[in-house]
Amino acid sequence: MTFYQELQLNQAGSKKLIKNSKTSKEKFSHTAVYLFKIALTVAFCFFFVTFFSKIFGSENSVAGVAILLSLLAFRQVDLGFDIGQSSYVMMGMFGILIFGPHLANAFGPGVGFVINLACMLAMTVFGCYEIRFFNHATLLLSYILLYGNDVTGDLYLKRVIGLALGGLWIVFCLYRNHMHKNHKDTLRDVMEAFSINASETRWHIKVSLGISLAILIGELMGLPRTMWIGIAAMSVIHPSNELRKRSHMFYRLAGNVFGCVLFLGLLVILPKSMYGLVGVIGGIGVGFCASYKWQTVFNSFGALGLAMAIFGLKTAIILRILNNAIAVGFVFIYVPLFDKILELVTQTTVSKELLS
Repeated sequence: MTFYQELQLNQAGSKKLIKNSKTSKEKFSHTAVYLFKIALTVAFCFFFVTFFSKIFGSENSVAGVAILLSLLAFRQVDLGFDIGQSSYVMMGMFGILIFGPHLANAFGPGVGFVINLACMLAMTVFGCYEIRFFNHATLLLSYILLYGNDVTGDLYLKRVIGLALGGLWIVFCLYRNHMHKNHKDTLRDVMEAFSINASETRWHIKVSLGISLAILIGELMGLPRTMWIGIAAMSVIHPSNELRKRSHMFYRLAGNVFGCVLFLGLLVILPKSMYGLVGVIGGIGVGFCASYKWQTVFNSFGALGLAMAIFGLKTAIILRILNNAIAVGFVFIYVPLFDKILELVTQTTVSKELLS
């Protein structure tokens, strides 16, 4: 494996390579590459978002984050069907990111719920044809972040331009990196695969409806930062019910509580002039983590850092824990209820078909 190929590995791949090293020298070499990759990634992310913010405004930094998430994801995975057609679909995805979150905010919770549901369902159906690629973690996260950080006026115009240019960049990278793949499935196959009897379609509906409902509940309760509820709901509505039950729900809540404790500890240790580095520390921590539980811990740092500037430290921590607790509690009730209703609908449909 070349140096460049080793840089392309994800955290799990790099850690596996280090673990399987046969000699101390080989282990040191792989570890050095891994550390260099993390430093390179964090530096690139920091400078890209900073550069994007300077051009399109600091309020639009989240749009830069959305572009960055897509770049990091789609340089390694595609959409699971014909690459040429996938490129056009990716343009549509960024069209949704440009208009969907803004329209949902403009029309308020009720109509906004419908818009969110329609947009997220479209993104999962066409962007998550291969659920095992976990493209929803990129596409839906980007949508929720933009929804939770909406802008208006000239700032929105700048956001439109930034996302449009970023979308073209992602389309180019997607096509360049994956054009050698010979997928047999086409966009037509993707649309024909949409069926209430298909497990993939059921999950597309489950995650899209679940996130939209979770956000709506938070808004009807009058809570700030309802995007945290949406993000938490997305992360625990796992394609695997076993993982959702056994680990993700517990780790989501416990990880955020522990993340808040560590965040407080860093604020005690660091001088006020270095508080801005806490988010960077969180990013580095995520880079080292291949497991969901530790990623949840370090992801709290950046979120708390931004919320602290708006609400103050105490309120930010309370909101972080409360919103995640609401999301976990909602999913705990929602998923079994959704599955039961879907089972009844399926049984009714089958019975009607047999009688006819």
